Amino acid sequence: MKLFTAGASPFGRKVKLALHVLSRMDQVEVIATDTSKPDSENRKQNPLGKIPTLLVDGKAIYDSRVILDHLDNTAGGGKLFPVSGQERDDVLIAAALADGMMDAGILIVYENRMRPEGMQVESIIEYQRGKLERSLKAIEASSVTYENGAMPNAAEIGLACAIDYMDFRELADWRALAPCLEGFMTAFAASVPGYHETLPEGIAAAPWR
Repeated sequence: MKLFTAGASPFGRKVKLALHVLSRMDQVEVIATDTSKPDSENRKQNPLGKIPTLLVDGKAIYDSRVILDHLDNTAGGGKLFPVSGQERDDVLIAAALADGMMDAGILIVYENRMRPEGMQVESIIEYQRGKLERSLKAIEASSVTYENGAMPNAAEIGLACAIDYMDFRELADWRALAPCLEGFMTAFAASVPGYHETLPEGIAAAPWR
């Protein structure tokens, strides 16, 4: 398998964490990818040009949630996603929330990075930051904890990646809005294989990192 991604991508990290959890990281060649390059191999495999893309036996699989579903199915199912019922719905909804937080964070970064200096649209940044703040308040209201040891589900993997990405890009004061997440991150980092190995280079120190 080949995984096209970039070191800072929270979605790519989500896939790498899933591979570690399922003991399949050693089966994958990670290919550093610049999404801005028009002639990249990733664009040839994925017409959207986005990352991550997983190439399996010549077939390109994307986006990250589809990749995690594929990895779960090929591992026998029921590991990253519950097989059925309300529990499956709950994990899918929580996974969608984590993905939305990462999306919002990336859009803030793009607004600051892609526009010329002084031409950033503050209303766009605040619109995306509002998604992060509302999501964090909802997470705090649900008193999220981590108790799954070395086998997190897809939503928990996504949430850990979203929190670390917010720290990495300094996007939101999540500790003030959702203090329960400090306990979540401490337990997750102590239990989940690949957590430390997949941290983005240069992320700020924290007690669990």
